[in-house]
Amino acid sequence: MSGKADPRPAGDGTTSRARLDRGRGALGPALELVHTGRAPTRAVLTAELGVTRATAGAVAAELEALGLIRVDARPGAAAGSQGRPSHRLAVAEDGPVALAAQVHADGFRAALVGLGGRIVATAPGRETVDADPAKVLGSVVEAGAELLRTTGRHCVGAGLAVPSAVAEPDGLALNPLHVAWPAGAPVRRIFAERVREAGITGPAFAGNDVNLAALAEHRHGSGRGARDLLCVASGHRGVGGALVLDGRLHTGSSGLALEVGHLPVNPGGRPCHCGSRGCLDVETDPLALLVEAGRAPGPEVSLLRQADDLLRTDYADPAVRAAAHALIDRLGLGLAGLVNLLNPDRIILGGLHRTLLETDPDRLRAVVADRSLWGQSGGVPILACTLDHNSLVGAAELAWQPVLDDPLGALR
Repeated sequence: MSGKADPRPAGDGTTSRARLDRGRGALGPALELVHTGRAPTRAVLTAELGVTRATAGAVAAELEALGLIRVDARPGAAAGSQGRPSHRLAVAEDGPVALAAQVHADGFRAALVGLGGRIVATAPGRETVDADPAKVLGSVVEAGAELLRTTGRHCVGAGLAVPSAVAEPDGLALNPLHVAWPAGAPVRRIFAERVREAGITGPAFAGNDVNLAALAEHRHGSGRGARDLLCVASGHRGVGGALVLDGRLHTGSSGLALEVGHLPVNPGGRPCHCGSRGCLDVETDPLALLVEAGRAPGPEVSLLRQADDLLRTDYADPAVRAAAHALIDRLGLGLAGLVNLLNPDRIILGGLHRTLLETDPDRLRAVVADRSLWGQSGGVPILACTLDHNSLVGAAELAWQPVLDDPLGALR
């Protein structure tokens, strides 16, 4: 069991244990419901799990004994409410954490992330990415290990987000072009080795940064409640996409699904790394906006920051407005094609694409509606990503998943 003192009354031990035995298979689903905010009270948990109130109470008590959630047995009743108020449930603020790491074209960062997608602590970001992945991953894990030493938190595992498709089952970064790493770099193996060398326990995982951003947004952000969620984002360089189906990330047969950056949206446009021309990857990323607006990119801050600042401060400039409209039209064309193929019930946009949506939402939505079958049946909602550091949070979700699947087994 949990190895901690049982908070239940001694006289009720046999009955409570029998209830927990019946509800043991519900521990993981119950934890996920609290983790994603879908079960704020024990009454909601009971209804969602389809168990008796007594079983739900035993399950909640065991998750609390494991140090994962907190049960508030004396919540104040809401004004005008009748009957006994249900116990409130929340993730334990002082509970275990996952080590999350992210590498992108303009730097890398480590953080500790608790249940509920809460970022507990972050290390100062680094702005230089070495061409040797082992050196970079060693540095980011060292930063994470220092956070663990400083906070004294128990770590359940580690997750890594990288700007590349990550092929399964070997965890190879197939196209880390924007960080100058060799194609096929074994990032998951290197990351796991560095995690073990740092004395950090628990499994280690790696995934594509946009995939992980989509997972985080689906569980904790603007994608919550969507059944079929499409995420498209342009971070520091290039464009990525992800699809969440029925609550699970769709990665295809080998982890390479939704490489949307190579959809052609501007025939005869800029040459793309894939050998084609006019792909989303080179027509709607931060560098594309700067070039389209006639602005020379500078070395002071990241390309994403430069592009965002340009839209937010100089949109009145006709050249900047024309550049923004060009990128919006190309992005809308790409999104319309994806809508026709995938029929999502929600689209969320991150990075520069979020800023483009905020700059002229009507234009973007009109392009998608005009060029897709969805537009003829009411349109698909297009929203901005809402989580700060969503790829970091998503990397932590990888490490939390074994705990969500089997809390007792993972923490034993």
